[in-house]
Amino acid sequence: MATALQLSTLGHRIRHHRLAHGYTLDELGAVVGVAGSQLSLIENGKREPKLSLLQAIAVATGTDVSDLLSAEPPNRRAALELELERAQHSPVFRRLGVPPVKVTKTMTDETIEGVLALHRELQRREREAIATPEEARRANTELRLRMREQGNYLPEIEKLAEKQLKAAGHSSGALTHRTVSIMAEQLGFELIYAGDLPHSARSVTDLENGRIYLPPASIPGGHGLRSMALQAMAHRLLGHTPPTDYADFLQQRLEINYYAACCLMPETASVAFLAQAKKDRNLAVEDFRDAFGVTHEAAGMRLTNLMTEHLGIRLHFLRVDGSGAISRVYENDDLPLPMDVTGSVEGQMVCRRFAARSAFAEQNRTTEHYQYTDTPSGTFWCSSQTGTTSAGEFSITVGVPFDDARWFRGRETQKRATSTCPDEACCRRPDADLTRRWEGKAWPSARVHMQMFSPLPRGMFPGVDDGEVYAFLDRHA
Repeated sequence: MATALQLSTLGHRIRHHRLAHGYTLDELGAVVGVAGSQLSLIENGKREPKLSLLQAIAVATGTDVSDLLSAEPPNRRAALELELERAQHSPVFRRLGVPPVKVTKTMTDETIEGVLALHRELQRREREAIATPEEARRANTELRLRMREQGNYLPEIEKLAEKQLKAAGHSSGALTHRTVSIMAEQLGFELIYAGDLPHSARSVTDLENGRIYLPPASIPGGHGLRSMALQAMAHRLLGHTPPTDYADFLQQRLEINYYAACCLMPETASVAFLAQAKKDRNLAVEDFRDAFGVTHEAAGMRLTNLMTEHLGIRLHFLRVDGSGAISRVYENDDLPLPMDVTGSVEGQMVCRRFAARSAFAEQNRTTEHYQYTDTPSGTFWCSSQTGTTSAGEFSITVGVPFDDARWFRGRETQKRATSTCPDEACCRRPDADLTRRWEGKAWPSARVHMQMFSPLPRGMFPGVDDGEVYAFLDRHA
């Protein structure tokens, strides 16, 4: 069965040859033995003719069937009409919900060209938006470098968080769920746990009815519930509006995460804790984590906000998956990191010699593992903790230059490694004997990251399916 576009092209070619021989629809219909109205349906792409009828039309118009079936438009006008039809059947246009333009005989070529120009621009913008992997990498790199210049420290958000905590009556210790609820109430919101949240949304804020919906899987406790609620509140407190592009989206994500971290690990209390630990030469991510009841990753990331600004210590943070790919990173201590041509580090493979990867080989996964690593940029001390999720293994690493290791627990470790990356001979090039043994005799099939096939939905908020969100709110209104 022919497609709609093939039928339209066929119809245009039949009309072209009919008019070239001076036939009306009824006249050609009389010659080939069908009603003129039937020929009209065929010429308009509404009906597929039988082969015998095509043969009769070809004879009557002095051409052959293969010419009628050609995919080429017969003239410029037909090409314009077919291009417009193709554009108006595209998913990009149909998603707009705009009725298609109906082409008439009196419509000029210039009018069709004007409409086509709008369609081409729509397609161009869609292609530009689809290129989100590179766009996001560049935006993320720019944001990372900008934050590096300011020591990953945002004083305005620090002050805002302390103000909100004080208003809710929080003074010390781990932030309780009750206090988070009070903070929401003071902003006019009620925290509600819903089992049918859209799969693409971590939380949904109903601005009209003053509700913040969170997943019930976070109950009865833990860092996740408090953090998600605080992030939802941060959008409101920081005056966020729908992001205009991915750079804006990433900036907002950074700010809400920063606010949540400031509330869970307040600046005043955190700095006092860290300053005392430094004085005791006993700085440790795990102690900082346990003191405020957060995850190891959250504690490690919070150190990047406070250590340079308040303790004068430069450092790096890495979250690396079991394959060695970097999923989250920060450094202002010149740790040599792999990066692509855009300057992006996320997704790159970290050196096999780094503690972030060697920690996976450790049998004891319950404690931090320490290591000194000699690199082309100097020697770094690192503390790594491994974990496992449904997506696989990961490690969290916080490290500092050699001279600052004296402030940390684990500085006495005898474990030492040498990395010469980005020199490929370090860990990326196979042993010469192995190369000779297997070259041309092995063919590994690479695993493709599923993110490559999962572009973020376009809409009011990148990464969130607006239709699901609105349907969810309608159910709970």
